[in-house]
Amino acid sequence: MLKFNVRGENIEVTEAIRNYVEKRVSKLEKYFDKDQNIEATAHVNLKVYADKDAKVEVTIPLPYLVLRAEETSHDLYASIDLVVDKLERQIRKFKTKIHRKQREVSEKDLAATFFIDTKDVEEHDENEIEIVRTKRLSLKPMDSEEAILQMNMLGHNFFIFEDAETNGTSIVYVRKDGKYGLIETD
Repeated sequence: MLKFNVRGENIEVTEAIRNYVEKRVSKLEKYFDKDQNIEATAHVNLKVYADKDAKVEVTIPLPYLVLRAEETSHDLYASIDLVVDKLERQIRKFKTKIHRKQREVSEKDLAATFFIDTKDVEEHDENEIEIVRTKRLSLKPMDSEEAILQMNMLGHNFFIFEDAETNGTSIVYVRKDGKYGLIETD
């Protein structure tokens, strides 16, 4: 269940604006697992500039994912719609990655059961994230693809995460050539 924290800068958040924000952002709840009974707070920041552009920022911290998007347009309501659309795409992309990852794991298990070489089973996706450089530091562990997805959703150029496999802290970052780098720790 989403709770809302709606603030305005250079704009009074009227009941109509608040209701519209809550109605549109609540649309995202359909993607949340009902069994987990997730409670999250959607932090919504509305800002109006001197040139009458309206900027809307929404951040929803979830247990394993931080959803964040921002949009600017001449119409406040259009900006709200655009942000919700962007967040919806992020959620779908994240769910697709998770399902693909689960499918890869189950295919490898199936291949091992029948003594099949897993190289023949693995899918090769053209859009697969390529890590082009790895560094090692003495630090602490999450899945690098999920970390890159989170980093991109936050709009940052690096992301520190706990690696699910190694239990060590790792950092993914964007290189100057636009590819991704991974820093692993012991």
